[in-house]
Amino acid sequence: MNYTEALKYKEEALKKADSTVADNYHIVIVPANKAESARYIEEYTKKPENFKDDSCKKYCSNGEYLVVSFKKEE
Repeated sequence: MNYTEALKYKEEALKKADSTVADNYHIVIVPANKAESARYIEEYTKKPENFKDDSCKKYCSNGEYLVVSFKKEE
């Protein structure tokens, strides 16, 4: 999906998520390309507070995105 679609999808996912999910998982937009996504997530997990939704754009080469969730590190 393109970035605008991914942003809408993420917003809907956050509306539907209960507090347990919001407190324990990152829900982020990532590049659809596996290698680009892995690199983005690696950088994101180092300092999540430095990233905004559109931060994923500079890691994406083809304009295709996914919305993923992964457990927050403690």
